[in-house]
Amino acid sequence: MDRRRFIAVAAGAVLAAAALPVSAQEFAAKPITLVVGFAAGGAADGAARLIAKKLQENLGQTVVVDNRAGAGGNLAHQYVAGAPADGSVILLGSVGPLCVAPHMMKVGYDPQKDLAPLTMGVSFPNVLVVHADVGVKTLGEFIAKAKAKPGSLDYASTGNGSASHLAGELLNQRAGIDTVHIPYKGGAPAMQDLLGGRVGAYYSTPATAGPHIATGRLIPLATTGLARSAFVPNVPTVAESGFPGFNATNWYAFVAPGKTPTPILERWNRELVKVLSAPDVKAELDKHGLTPAPGTREELARVIESESKVWGQLIRDRKIKPD
Repeated sequence: MDRRRFIAVAAGAVLAAAALPVSAQEFAAKPITLVVGFAAGGAADGAARLIAKKLQENLGQTVVVDNRAGAGGNLAHQYVAGAPADGSVILLGSVGPLCVAPHMMKVGYDPQKDLAPLTMGVSFPNVLVVHADVGVKTLGEFIAKAKAKPGSLDYASTGNGSASHLAGELLNQRAGIDTVHIPYKGGAPAMQDLLGGRVGAYYSTPATAGPHIATGRLIPLATTGLARSAFVPNVPTVAESGFPGFNATNWYAFVAPGKTPTPILERWNRELVKVLSAPDVKAELDKHGLTPAPGTREELARVIESESKVWGQLIRDRKIKPD
């Protein structure tokens, strides 16, 4: 290559780089912060740290997990809604703050305007389990007992507006029963009281309930997703137990500040889908009952819009209030 051609090619490369948005260049250079709206040690945190480690390997730059627990994850969502829109901050969001909380209380963000979808992360159903002393072994028996004496059965959840709470309210509505909601501040105290017989039922994660189902201390009645859980494959879904279309699934999804430029959002989608599709990541998530569900940004946007409508209507119908 002669000198003049070399200079022309080099100049073209410089101009092309200069034409890129500053934010796109920063995404390639700045440390990344992955915000999680829950305390360290839980399922969301574990998934985030696994994914952050793989992202760091793939991107060749630091990826830090920032736990911002509080208000059921709403504080983290509000923080990211106002974070720099340059690709350096993303959030592992969840169904509660994205689709439920805005219908129950005033939050400092609009999920569909202030947060931009990147990709669905993981999903998993709950499993309705009862203490052995309740005396039922199927969902049909549970519903029959609830109808025979309204208000006699109660169920635990991880708090008002949580996926476990809404699963119970959806079953109440669909089955025409009146089971009493008992909110707890997290899954650990809810499970403790269920095992102690102080509450009759609980919409638990299959991974948490599995060991107690194996020992016979808890009886599984049904799972709340459209498909059976690999953790408890012999347990039918609510949908196949007489309530077609019943779906109350937990999920975590990746979002970014709403004003993030489209090229950065598209790159984040590619990077996250790559990580979630990696066999080693999938295998590790599967161990904890988390099913990777990578997809397009548009698919996640449709899920958020659809779920927001479904849970918003249920909240109004059932007159669900915050704690």
